[in-house]
Amino acid sequence: MHNTVFQALAEAARTDERVALGIITGTKGSSPQKVGAKALFYPDGRIRGTLGGGCLEAEIQHRAIQSSRSGKAATFELLLDHDFGWDDGLMCGGKVCGLILPDAQSAGERFWSELGERRARLDWGVGSDFRIARAPQPASGDWLYRETVVPPCALWIAGAGHIAQAVAPLALQLDFSVTVFDDRPALANHQFFPREVALQAEVWEKLLSLPSPQAPCFGLIVTRGHRHDALVLKEWIRRPFLFLGMIGSARKARSIFEHFTDEQLATPAELARVACPVGIEIRSQTVPEIAVSIMAQFIDKRAELVTDVGSTSSPA
Repeated sequence: MHNTVFQALAEAARTDERVALGIITGTKGSSPQKVGAKALFYPDGRIRGTLGGGCLEAEIQHRAIQSSRSGKAATFELLLDHDFGWDDGLMCGGKVCGLILPDAQSAGERFWSELGERRARLDWGVGSDFRIARAPQPASGDWLYRETVVPPCALWIAGAGHIAQAVAPLALQLDFSVTVFDDRPALANHQFFPREVALQAEVWEKLLSLPSPQAPCFGLIVTRGHRHDALVLKEWIRRPFLFLGMIGSARKARSIFEHFTDEQLATPAELARVACPVGIEIRSQTVPEIAVSIMAQFIDKRAELVTDVGSTSSPA
């Protein structure tokens, strides 16, 4: 979501379209969005991103319009109780505070594009004078808001069949950088995968020798059969994946794991890191359902294992 807002800001800067940026900089108790949530408020009423929806977002939108008209940045602090949002069912009981920055596009197309591309770790923030700028590391000076934007976690998928074709676009939406590997160029092409998915089509010996990405990486093995799954697993089990999953039944897992143990292809500790069957149990049957079960497990593991994913935020 963050990079979508950044990309929209870059576009607004390119076209010189005025837009106000709202940011949640602090929460207490229960709230519909977390620190770092962002939304763009356009003069024609459009909203890009979200600060929680409902009456909360409507109130912030009203304030954003006023801020745009006056040209003055503002802070807000809203209590989410019966008095504030009973008619819309917004009774979280928490409190949110944040910033409204009119003409946020004026920070420049390059500034917002670099944040949206997330090719490297970048620190930015809003100073005590409401100025949008790159934030130095280590922290210095007074900042109303600071944020570290990092590249997304990588997801390597071995196999370009039906499961991969369903998982890849879903993983993109869930903020993974996706690469699909297969020795069949007829399948490993953008006829079946979004343009944002990186594709590697070669013989497996070459594919399995490619260097690991710099970003934290997850692995998914969904090739066309047990033999190819085992071939990939033999190499990938030694890679520094944060989490490695393989399609198949519990019986398949026992068979492959016993073979790897007998042939001393992997240690018990290495085999314990492999989730097979991959995915959480939701009684999935169709390919899209299987993709949902797989990505639900990957989301859970990412939240558990990665502390610096997407972007981390801190109020002043």
